[in-house]
Amino acid sequence: MQQPEISLIVPLYNEEKVFHLLVERLDALIASSPYRLEIVMINDGSRDKTPELMREKALQSPQYTSVFLSRNYGHQIAVSAGMAHAKGTEAIMIIDGDLQDPPELLGDFYNKIKEGYEVVFAIRKKRKENFIKRSMYWLFYRILNRLSEIDIPLDSGDFSMISRRVCDILVAMPERSRFLRGMRTWVGFKQIGVEYEREKRLAGDSKYTLKALFKLAYDGIFNFSYVPLKMITSLGLYTILISLIYITYVVIKKLLGYEVPSGFTTLIMAITLFSGVQLISLGVIGEYLARIYLQVKNRPLFLVDNIIQNGEVINGQRIL
Repeated sequence: MQQPEISLIVPLYNEEKVFHLLVERLDALIASSPYRLEIVMINDGSRDKTPELMREKALQSPQYTSVFLSRNYGHQIAVSAGMAHAKGTEAIMIIDGDLQDPPELLGDFYNKIKEGYEVVFAIRKKRKENFIKRSMYWLFYRILNRLSEIDIPLDSGDFSMISRRVCDILVAMPERSRFLRGMRTWVGFKQIGVEYEREKRLAGDSKYTLKALFKLAYDGIFNFSYVPLKMITSLGLYTILISLIYITYVVIKKLLGYEVPSGFTTLIMAITLFSGVQLISLGVIGEYLARIYLQVKNRPLFLVDNIIQNGEVINGQRIL
C-alpha cells in the first residue's frame, strides 16, 4: 500500500457500543476523500470487546492500523502512542472514538495545513454535556489561560490536525505527565483555530470521570505554570502580614488596659492557621516534585503488546 498522506489517530477505551458507527463514518471518509488516509486505532487497555473488533477490522482493511497497549495508560498517552505509529507524510489528525469530534472535518482542517499552518485546532463553540460539566470545562480553560506561561487557546481540546513536522516534535518531547494541547501550543509555528459544534456521545458512557478530569487539569496547570509556586511566597507574606497586624492589635489593646484573647482557644486558632498554610505549600511543592520523580525514572512512555499493520500481526512487546 502506498504511504498515506494523512493519518487519523483514534484512541479507544471500552468503546464496543460505538465502534461500528465509528468504522462506518471512517470507511465513508476513506471512500470519499481524495487523499490517501490511514486510520490508527489505539486500544488503551479496554476490558470489553473493543480489542477483538479492532483486530478484526485491521486484518480486513489495510488502511487500518491497530495498536494494542499493554495496559490502560490514559487518553493522553494513548494519543501519544498513536502519533508514534502514524505514517502520514503530510498531516496527522486526532479525534476521539466517541464521534463527538466529527472526522468529516478532515478536508477543512487539511485545507488550512495546505495554506501553510502547522497546527489546526478545533474550538468548541457549543457543548452538549450537562450544565455542571460545561461549567467546569469553561472555568478550567480560563484558569489555565490565566496561570499558564503560554497562551493556550480557550475551549480547544485534543481534536486537531498537525503537520508531520509537529507530530515528530511532539513524539520526541520527553514529558511523562503529558498535556498535549499545552505541548501543541508550546511548539509554536503557525497555528489557527476552527470553530465547530461538539456533538453528544452517540453511544456508551464518557471515559473521562471527574477524577480523570481533575488529573488532566492538574497536568495542564502544573506542567505549564509556575504561578502555584509563586503563590506560596505570596501566601507566606500575607500570613506574616496578618500575624503582625494581629500582634500589633493585641499589644495596643493590652497597653490601653482592655482584655485581650488568651489561652487554649487562641493557641489552637494560630496553630490551625499556620498548619493549613504549611500543608497547602507542601502540597503544591509535592505536585512539582512528583512530576520530577516520574521524569527522572526514565521509564518508557508506554509498552506495546502487538500491532496489526497492513493486515499483518507484529507480535511481542515493544518498548517505545
